[in-house]
Amino acid sequence: MDLNWLEDFLALAEHRNFSRAAEARNVTQPAFSRRIRALEEWVGTPLVARLPQGVALNAAGEFLREQAEGLTRDLHQMRRGALKAAGREGAALAIAATHALSFTFFPGLIRALPMQESLGTLNLISDTMAACERVLLAGDADFLLCHARSGVPTRLTPDAFTHLVVGSDQLVPVSVPNASGAAQWTLPGTPSSPVRLLAYNSASGLGRILEATQRQFAHPPSLDPVFTAPLAAALHTMSRQGQGMAWLPRTMVADDLAAGRLVEAGGEEFSIALEIRLVRPLRRQSKTAEGFWAAVSRLAMP
Repeated sequence: MDLNWLEDFLALAEHRNFSRAAEARNVTQPAFSRRIRALEEWVGTPLVARLPQGVALNAAGEFLREQAEGLTRDLHQMRRGALKAAGREGAALAIAATHALSFTFFPGLIRALPMQESLGTLNLISDTMAACERVLLAGDADFLLCHARSGVPTRLTPDAFTHLVVGSDQLVPVSVPNASGAAQWTLPGTPSSPVRLLAYNSASGLGRILEATQRQFAHPPSLDPVFTAPLAAALHTMSRQGQGMAWLPRTMVADDLAAGRLVEAGGEEFSIALEIRLVRPLRRQSKTAEGFWAAVSRLAMP
């Protein structure tokens, strides 16, 4: 039995698609499929039904998913506890942060803390939301800094994790301007002339939020996805090159909007309010981590 098999299975249960789950786990699809088959052979029964439209968990798969989430978290925490007992757990703080926030929001948050000199070494892990979730679930980071929105679920369930709201942001649709200064690609578009969309892939937390929120738009947009990527920075570059319209965090594009390099590509109804959250496990952490949490708590939004 390999712990990676369970983590692969949980990714498949989340994405319900072999290629997206393999991408989230940073392995090739053939290797990912072999590991799922190895888990099924170890269990002794199929766990998923392979359908034309994706993957569905069968009864055995649903049972295993419920057990595997807690088991993988407990195993990682057990390892970390053993290292701590052996005196091998470092005093450094490890903070996972999504790419967009690691260079727009994180530096200011650290500067605002009155106890920054006592933090010691800070280890920033910058990655996609899916990767950051895995790091926190594995116990390889003390905290996660990410965008979030109420009602959009994550893998960090409230029975094991809690959070502080440390800031606010907005996902705004942006495009390069045309000759008259208006957006070259403007929402909502039409079925005959859809908006060229620079889209997030399944590893992106912003993509999850956008997918969940688009259903609530009063006028659902007509979109033609022409490019996908896990990182807002990649979509930012493509949008500045005039390749299409992208929903990007206002904290990332504020300078471009002020300088006119980008303009908003839709009315207020197409902007999505976001929270910036600092997430931690509910379990007791190191003295350094608890001190950091207490300091951030005093800066948090009500």
